[in-house]
Amino acid sequence: MKSMLRILPLVVFLLISFQSCKKTAKKEAVEVEETYVADNYNKKEVDIEMRDGVTLHTTIYSPKDTSKEYPILMQRTPYSSRPYGEGQYRRQIGPNVNLMKEGNIIVYQDVRGRWLSEGHYENMRAYIPNKTSSEQVDESTDTYDTIEWLVNNVENNNGNVGVWGISYPGYYATYATIDAHPALKASSPQACIGDFFFDDFHHNGAYLLSYFRATSLFGTPRPNGDQPIDTAWYTLPNIGTEDQYQFFLDKGPLKNLNSFFEYGLKDEISIAPDGMTDDFFWNELKEHPNYDELWQSKGLIQHLDKSKSHVATMIVGGWFDAEDLYGPLETYKNIEKNREGYNTMVFGPWDHGRWARRSERNLVGNYYFGDSISTFFQDKIETKFFNHFLKGEADGNTGLPEAYVFDSGRKEWKEYDSWPPKEVEKARMFLSENQALTTEQKGVTGIKFISNVKKPVPYSEDVKSVFTPRKYMTDDQRFAARRSDVLVFETDVLEDDLTLAGDIMANLKVTTTGDAADWIVKVIDVHPSDAETNEEMQDHLKMSNYHLMVRSEVLRGRFRNSFAKPEPFIPNKKTDVNIKLQDVFHTFKKGHRLQIQVQSTWFPLIDLNPQTYVENIFKADESDFKTQTHTVFTDSSLEFSILR
Repeated sequence: MKSMLRILPLVVFLLISFQSCKKTAKKEAVEVEETYVADNYNKKEVDIEMRDGVTLHTTIYSPKDTSKEYPILMQRTPYSSRPYGEGQYRRQIGPNVNLMKEGNIIVYQDVRGRWLSEGHYENMRAYIPNKTSSEQVDESTDTYDTIEWLVNNVENNNGNVGVWGISYPGYYATYATIDAHPALKASSPQACIGDFFFDDFHHNGAYLLSYFRATSLFGTPRPNGDQPIDTAWYTLPNIGTEDQYQFFLDKGPLKNLNSFFEYGLKDEISIAPDGMTDDFFWNELKEHPNYDELWQSKGLIQHLDKSKSHVATMIVGGWFDAEDLYGPLETYKNIEKNREGYNTMVFGPWDHGRWARRSERNLVGNYYFGDSISTFFQDKIETKFFNHFLKGEADGNTGLPEAYVFDSGRKEWKEYDSWPPKEVEKARMFLSENQALTTEQKGVTGIKFISNVKKPVPYSEDVKSVFTPRKYMTDDQRFAARRSDVLVFETDVLEDDLTLAGDIMANLKVTTTGDAADWIVKVIDVHPSDAETNEEMQDHLKMSNYHLMVRSEVLRGRFRNSFAKPEPFIPNKKTDVNIKLQDVFHTFKKGHRLQIQVQSTWFPLIDLNPQTYVENIFKADESDFKTQTHTVFTDSSLEFSILR
């Protein structure tokens, strides 16, 4: 019973990460028999020794049909290569059901310091360039040593290896391409973390308070130091309420959350210094609020000039991925910029990892994008990619485009030979008076709003407690548009379709009565009043006049000039705040309107800015939090990439 209780947090995490809501779960196509893997694969668990002597626990599923050779498809994960033990099988293995059923050698590995692997775990382990000894190890060397062992010791392999992974495993798939083993021929990083100061736990320096409950998943030390363990050793914070907004508002400053990370393990590990907690990741978050050497060293994006051109890459992401949108976009762009070789991207209308499901109806939250979109990706894109480079000609003539992207407004796939498409043009729109979004600047006046730290703008109108937020990425934004502390600007009803394809830059001109503030910009597709409501819509909503959030982003104002060197605002001085919003591919259809919302709180998606400057918001006092008046000027503008 005790062991079952300890594993429960992992089960909860995996369910949250890979299960959709009940309404869509019943639409899942069940295509895999319960015993398919056990009937068709042999399973073997081995501990592979790395160059420094540490062993990594590895599970190998090999086809029982030994009449031919197979490529190796591998995933490295911090989330466990379970189930462990003889006779224990996963129900489905590999990137998708096709690659499982047609036969591949499928490998899962616990990364260094996690689960049954030895060694010390480092969250986003820093890459070590120019290594001089076998004691200098990182995820690149661990992947290299693993592949070396696999191709020399696993029977019936054809000498070709592919790697894939979603989210954190996607980060390891990117890492595998750096100083890659010659046998590694294909890698598909999917929803891959690129830099923890811009993915998951931070967005442009703002701490994502909504990820608070996931912290211990990465930061709890194993109870016996670096010794392997096969059951969950961490617990996820129980906030004791379904009203997450009220919980964090009542808790107040971030420092009041420290108690959640004091696990009482001090008899088994060294006592933490004063002011520190047992959770090493929480310590990193609160002791390193700026983009300092710690975060810079952990970033992988800046090392993609070491990605090897003999590894074909296919980067996969979701346009509505709340967790990792920066990572896959920047991974694709930086591989493209830094090396030759096959490099493509696939972006669909998904939230985090949803392309790995085989849903009949594809939705994100309330918003329906079409049928069998994920199935199409698996059958016609992902399977084709891996088979070409691991079983086929491997000459790059896959029949797939450079960019396979889904227009989330027209709800259809498009193919381009570059991203952004060559046909895009830059266009600017201005935030004008009377809630207008105009193509020309209409004078310069200031529009004021009061940002009350006691009543921050919610990121969702839902009353609930979530492990990590996802649904809000397509939420109806009418609730926010009707608040006095959210500025709204929109076009007239569009007379023609307007397609945005690429990044968006918001160039705000602002003042504040304080010396600190956050700035949030949202791009919204306002649907016409006769838009048809889909069956999965929440009961209190209709598609009529639905305010679909297409893209949104925050910038912690102190980082407007440098993420490494924060600086306060000068009260009441007009200041430039430039916010890069991640790429979109969305058509605002004729009869719709393009709307922009500007606000300064987004709670509790991000933590509350005191609105008075403090050196470290994680250590701010209650007295530091002040209501302020902000002003946005009408020479503020947004620069769009418009597809002509």
